[in-house]
Amino acid sequence: MSKPIFPPGLRGHTLAELLVVLALAAVLAGLAMPAFAGLLHDSRRDAAVHGLLHAVHTARQLAALRGEEVRLCGSMDRQRCSGSADWSGGLLLTDAAGTVWRNQPAAEAAPRLRSNRTSISFEAGTSFATPATIVVCDRRGPAAARAVIVSRSGRPRASDRDASNRPLQC
Repeated sequence: MSKPIFPPGLRGHTLAELLVVLALAAVLAGLAMPAFAGLLHDSRRDAAVHGLLHAVHTARQLAALRGEEVRLCGSMDRQRCSGSADWSGGLLLTDAAGTVWRNQPAAEAAPRLRSNRTSISFEAGTSFATPATIVVCDRRGPAAARAVIVSRSGRPRASDRDASNRPLQC
């Protein structure tokens, strides 16, 4: 009498059973994809907001330490301020003469940045700044927008409403 190749307690799964499990996994993954896309958009938006907050803090600190006026502005070429309210191309920190101290290029697939000013100036040796609001928008529109609001004292804060406590506009 010959011994069986596989012991009686060890049985495999049929192809049909494996295909059913695979189909269920595909359906569940398809249901989860929109949530993952939302997380990805939130992550990109939050990274842009944190980058803006860091740039404002850096500009304020440079103005205080160097005793010179520092400007934060949007730039398309990473060499000059664009003079536009669209800051999506990247950010520059410059002195009053236009010398670039730091540039921050826009991230790939970054959300759109729109400011109510063409630049924010931080006065030399003081904590005074040009008040401004920079709105960070992605394709989800105003419902998912965030703003970085710079007060006259130069302190930035992130918010889901504008400086007048109204909903943001993209």
